[in-house]
Amino acid sequence: MEAESIELKPSDALLIVDVQSDFLPGGSLAVPRGNEVIAPINEMIRLFEERNMPIFASRDWHPPNHCSFREQGGPWPPHCIAQSAGAAFPRTLKLPARTRVVSKAMRPESDAYSCFEKTALTDQLKALGVRRLFVAGLATEYCVLNSVIDALQAGFHVLVLEDAIRAISQNEDDIKRARHAMVGRGAIWARSSQLR
Repeated sequence: MEAESIELKPSDALLIVDVQSDFLPGGSLAVPRGNEVIAPINEMIRLFEERNMPIFASRDWHPPNHCSFREQGGPWPPHCIAQSAGAAFPRTLKLPARTRVVSKAMRPESDAYSCFEKTALTDQLKALGVRRLFVAGLATEYCVLNSVIDALQAGFHVLVLEDAIRAISQNEDDIKRARHAMVGRGAIWARSSQLR
């Protein structure tokens, strides 16, 4: 049974985590069914845009020799290299021109799963008077998980929109662990259809 509706408030913001072409089907580090997050995110964008409320979109913006790449001993194939087509937001994601873009993991020697790590995101949100974050994007057990944990540690209330996230792992135990890690720290699990 779906919970009651969630009324949006002026102190809310939407945080879209790493919905980039390389993480979508056909990309170099594709998240299975990653494209399924786009429709619910676009609906949330519409709601936030109607109210002129803050919308943030994070992106991996890696140098070609980034430490997370296998050639440098990391776990991943090269992906989201700055200025490449794979690092771009897909055209199907209807980001308004006023979207605040947060670039992360831009230094060769340092990775950042969280979009709060070594960025100005916390300060930007607080300057806008944001108290509650609605989080969507890719991937559940990596960048979404770490961004949610950092948001909670920074003092924000966080709602994770389960229909607008997808995991790299197809192991249900991995996904449950990520969910429990978020909920255990205070995040609330919700669905985009509850937003009003």
